[in-house]
Amino acid sequence: MVDNRAGGEADLASLKLKLADTYLDQGKVGAFFGWDGIVVLDRATDVVAMAAEYMKRVQENYCCARCSPGKKGTRVLMDTLGRIVAGKGQESDLVTIEGLADLLQSCKCTLCMTSVVPVLDTVKHFRDDYLAYIRGERRPAPAKAYREKLTAPCMDRCPAHIDIPAYVEGIKDYRADEALAAIRRNMPIPAVCGRVCPHPCEKACRRALVDEPISIMVLKRVAADHEWMHHLLPPMRPKAPTGKKVMVVGAGPAGLTCAYYLALEGHKVKIIDMLSEPGGTVAVGIPDYRMPRPLLQREADIIAALGVEIAYGVKLGRDVSLRQLKEQYDAVFLGTGAFKSKPMGVEGEDAGYEGFSTGGINYLRAVALGEPIVTPKRVIVVGGGNTAIDCVRVALREGAAESILVYRRSRKEMPAEPYEVDDAEEEHVRFEFLVNPTRLIAENNKIVGVEVVKMVLGEPDASGRRRPEPQAGSEYIIPCDLVIPAIGQDPDLSYLEDGDYGINQTRWNSILTKNGTMMTDNAGVFAGGDCEYGAMTVVVAVGHGRRAASAMHRYLTEGKAYLNDDEAMEDLINRFGAFDENEQVGIAGGLHREHQPKIAGSARAQNYEEIELAMPESQAVREAERCLRCYRVAMVAVN
Repeated sequence: MVDNRAGGEADLASLKLKLADTYLDQGKVGAFFGWDGIVVLDRATDVVAMAAEYMKRVQENYCCARCSPGKKGTRVLMDTLGRIVAGKGQESDLVTIEGLADLLQSCKCTLCMTSVVPVLDTVKHFRDDYLAYIRGERRPAPAKAYREKLTAPCMDRCPAHIDIPAYVEGIKDYRADEALAAIRRNMPIPAVCGRVCPHPCEKACRRALVDEPISIMVLKRVAADHEWMHHLLPPMRPKAPTGKKVMVVGAGPAGLTCAYYLALEGHKVKIIDMLSEPGGTVAVGIPDYRMPRPLLQREADIIAALGVEIAYGVKLGRDVSLRQLKEQYDAVFLGTGAFKSKPMGVEGEDAGYEGFSTGGINYLRAVALGEPIVTPKRVIVVGGGNTAIDCVRVALREGAAESILVYRRSRKEMPAEPYEVDDAEEEHVRFEFLVNPTRLIAENNKIVGVEVVKMVLGEPDASGRRRPEPQAGSEYIIPCDLVIPAIGQDPDLSYLEDGDYGINQTRWNSILTKNGTMMTDNAGVFAGGDCEYGAMTVVVAVGHGRRAASAMHRYLTEGKAYLNDDEAMEDLINRFGAFDENEQVGIAGGLHREHQPKIAGSARAQNYEEIELAMPESQAVREAERCLRCYRVAMVAVN
């Protein structure tokens, strides 16, 4: 509890609070109510009136009424606090409030039991204020505005902020349609994110503090698979046409997401993409054994069915300019991805040797599109991320007898998903850890090997991982016929070079957007996904696309791009954090995580059939039953 009512400016930095001191352009944050208690920043804040309003909103807007303690307990709290603020309270009411804390510990979920925490804090630390109300010495002085938001640790950690407990509950209740509807409120490509999302939400799952995290990603796939396997039609319908036209550049996750939500608002949307199919990096950078492209195509078809036109083989900067798009459309979204491979910085990579790939993403794209590319018998891939892992696994499927991954750190430091590394091992990929390439070895202008140097791990660098340092004199050569660098990608923003668009870029050569709206410095031009953030994840791109569509809708209908209250609270809570890794949950564990079936063995490396299979419905229900429904409500007073 932080009480600043004695006056002076609150030093949030010294308190190590990540709570913003202003809320949009509406005013200063007077106080914050949340699951861990309260933060009071402005002495003018009437915490009793705020407690009454907080509990009123919890009870009326968020209490599910599926358990008696929550339904009745929050109602008694709301009525009691309302009576006190109305000047009709008694001192015994404070005893009632304190006594309800124990009752709410037996709720179905955490929403109601956490909502009593800040109220109890007000009674404990601001008892004199309550007594002043009870004695009739004080009248309510409400804040200019109160803004509240439902959240959960997993929802907060998800870049798309999906209502995860809601869709997990749908799976538990055998209501896949309700689960899918909850997902699509924030994410229109559930079949994709149910397969290839890195699921940061699971790292904030409170169930992991008891035994193991919920299999959140796979349950998303369960809901998506149910629809297409049962040949059901998605129920979404666009609103009435607005007469506004929007161009989306790029049919990757960010572009598809942006187009989906704009189309639902009634805007006329067209997507152009340089590839011959939808999906961007997902289509040509993630192999079919992880993400079957027919399902990716189905996701795009669902979006097209909303009235979205998709034109393939059209590249910005080659076939059309940004200036032309600005003239022809009311708004433009840039979701051009990051398709330019980073250089390795080793001797010989610019020599034009046969057997040196221009980059992992280019190798994967050539294979995916069926381009004339020959994979020789000995392949070395340099890198430690998911793209590098995909490259070594695809090389095996393309005929390599030996596929080697070279990484300058240890396995522990690899950014790739651990289960992807396990899969590669099962397929007999060879790993060379703690080595770094120094030069390419060629004979007759053809790659025959790579010289590498052994590395040792020193002190942590900016990423938090231990910095690899070369061991002098430890060089040796690994024979190979093909070298594929897969150490990262950058956005290709060459389409901005044909004119001064006033679009600023970061020092990482990505597009700079403003104030969380995803709009660039050029009014009406928005950007998101890898071209804005740098090469990241599908779910980050989805979050960008959804946020951009929301701000674009306001730009198109009101002439101004800004955050609404839901998004502002989303950002406020995200900055504050909703997960406490040291929390003592206080329940018995032992219900271990369910795993989806998987094709086992190295034989699977002979084809591109999907490796991870659909989780049976009965198993999915068991997994969903492990969810603790960790909802909680945050509220700020704006003074």
